[in-house]
Amino acid sequence: MTTISMMSSKKYKNRRQGAALLVVLFIVMVITISSLGFISRCDVELACGRNMVLRTQMDYLAESGLEHARGLILNPQDVDVSAEYWMGDTAQRLVEGDDYYDVEVIRDSNDTNDHCNYIINCNSYRLRSGIKVGRSSLRAELRLDPCIAFWTGGNTTISSNTNIYGDVYCNGNLTNNGYIDGDVFADNLSGDGSKTGQRYDTIQAVGVTSPGLDISDFTLNPVPDPNDPNGDVEMSVGGEIIGALVVKGNLTINGGSRVIVKALKNSPALLVSGNIQIIDESSKLEIEGLAQVAGGISVANGAEIKILGALFMVGSSGISNSGVINITTAPLIASIQTPGGDPVNWSPAGGAFFRNIERK
Repeated sequence: MTTISMMSSKKYKNRRQGAALLVVLFIVMVITISSLGFISRCDVELACGRNMVLRTQMDYLAESGLEHARGLILNPQDVDVSAEYWMGDTAQRLVEGDDYYDVEVIRDSNDTNDHCNYIINCNSYRLRSGIKVGRSSLRAELRLDPCIAFWTGGNTTISSNTNIYGDVYCNGNLTNNGYIDGDVFADNLSGDGSKTGQRYDTIQAVGVTSPGLDISDFTLNPVPDPNDPNGDVEMSVGGEIIGALVVKGNLTINGGSRVIVKALKNSPALLVSGNIQIIDESSKLEIEGLAQVAGGISVANGAEIKILGALFMVGSSGISNSGVINITTAPLIASIQTPGGDPVNWSPAGGAFFRNIERK
């Protein structure tokens, strides 16, 4: 009996030890699976963190592309192209590395009355083995503001036959009997005309000053009559001038002629130290670029002055016209580099802001 009892006891003990081993193995398996799950979740969290960092970097890079375009639109003088404005570029980089951005700039087609609104598309990405990863795309509407079409140095009256598409600056009192499609910066505003914008004090036209061009810095074109000590120029034959029309005295256009002046890049289109007179009906003066006039402007009935760019009258003689004057602001065409040993960029646009920025 004793022998049988001892054998049964040993078998029971072995069963208990085997069960304990299974429990230990089960616990080890649970710990192993839990650890693998934890490690897997850590890898996923780490990958998500890296993706978030990459996306944030691409977002900031795309915003930098928008600022890149904004800076070159405000300073078209720094762009070596024949077009009116910088239209963008591809594979741009802020620093050495694999992060790039593409920029596209388009003038807003709905902007029919001035050249102050632009659409900017920017796509940023990281290149890995030639594949674009971590993309970010932004679309923004940029508005140049203030954007001066007509600037005058003293009290001025705008006649009923004058249409100005852009902002107006008057260093004094402005009497508006015409049409202004923009804001007015003046000490006082009166008259029977209309405007679409608001009136502000002149101090609020931040960043816009007179170009201050000196005729002595330019070659007279056309060459004045040597018998005329005042340097007056009379044009009775029409034609097109590519470059600057520079007159030391008064400029007179008659004979029904049509004179067209198109500025070269970074240079003014018209520079007159005296007055502009269009004394014959059906005569026309068309300007593309910056026009600076020291004296007054007189336009006869039936005649016309058309300016695409900006008109800056540095004196206070004002405008007297029975004919039509149309001025459309185009700040990128009117922007210049002032001559001298250290050229300075000048523009009739005082600043720029993003109307909206949306993610594509």
